[in-house]
Amino acid sequence: MTWTTSPDLTVFDAAAGAFLRGRPAAHTVLLSVASSLRSIGADAYGDDAPLFGWWRPDGRAAVGAAFVWTPPRPVLLSPMPDEAAGPLVDALAAGGVGIPGVNGGRAAAEAVAGAWQRRHGGTVTRTGRHRLYRLGELTPPAPAPSGTARPATTADRELVLDWCTAFAAEIGGSPPRDARAVDDRIAGGRCLLWETAGRPVSLAGRTRALSGMTRIAPVYTPPELRGRGYAGAVTAAVSRTARDSGVPELLLFTDLTNPTSNALYQRLGYRPVEDHLVMEFGPHR
Repeated sequence: MTWTTSPDLTVFDAAAGAFLRGRPAAHTVLLSVASSLRSIGADAYGDDAPLFGWWRPDGRAAVGAAFVWTPPRPVLLSPMPDEAAGPLVDALAAGGVGIPGVNGGRAAAEAVAGAWQRRHGGTVTRTGRHRLYRLGELTPPAPAPSGTARPATTADRELVLDWCTAFAAEIGGSPPRDARAVDDRIAGGRCLLWETAGRPVSLAGRTRALSGMTRIAPVYTPPELRGRGYAGAVTAAVSRTARDSGVPELLLFTDLTNPTSNALYQRLGYRPVEDHLVMEFGPHR
């Protein structure tokens, strides 16, 4: 059972691209991060070079698991058999760089975290618990709040960047390094603002369409404007534009500690797919 690692995205695409594209919902984050690295640049998520990996079981040519790592963030995991977890820890440790943690579906995250702890000791702390949803039949909020959705333009660049930064801080994520990702979404028409009385009050974006899949993110309303239905309206609007553009599979993640957002997205027609965990690794031997 062999893991192969490479810092070269082109090599990773050639080896594991078909595996990832074969199950776009299960691999949504790996696909979208790889797409951002390809379109924005290898430093899109940090100064340290990304690392990619894929696993082939003994005696078979087909890839059976993969990871994408953009330090200093946790390692992004595909679903994987339990027997791939230990060798993955060994392959990552062989690089001599400390692993900060992992982010993936519950089974894969727990398997890799357990293998890491058995090999290295130290602590494992669950720092995030998220649920992946898929859109069934879109049900826009009724009645809708006042206002309408419109695409963000270059004139909205600073506002969108500020809101994306605030969103990242609120969920405990890393803020945008610069405006490149925002510029990419605005240029692609993948960022909508809900506007009322000429004032933007809420934001929803989405990733590039990849293998018939796109993921809604981020969704942000400033705290003083919440509770008025803007987030539901702009999420429904960006979902509709994605469907109208021909994307069949729409996904989004929620924080399971936030019952409001989980209830909201289910009212819009999003249905649970699977839970994901973020596991942070503490000091080790």
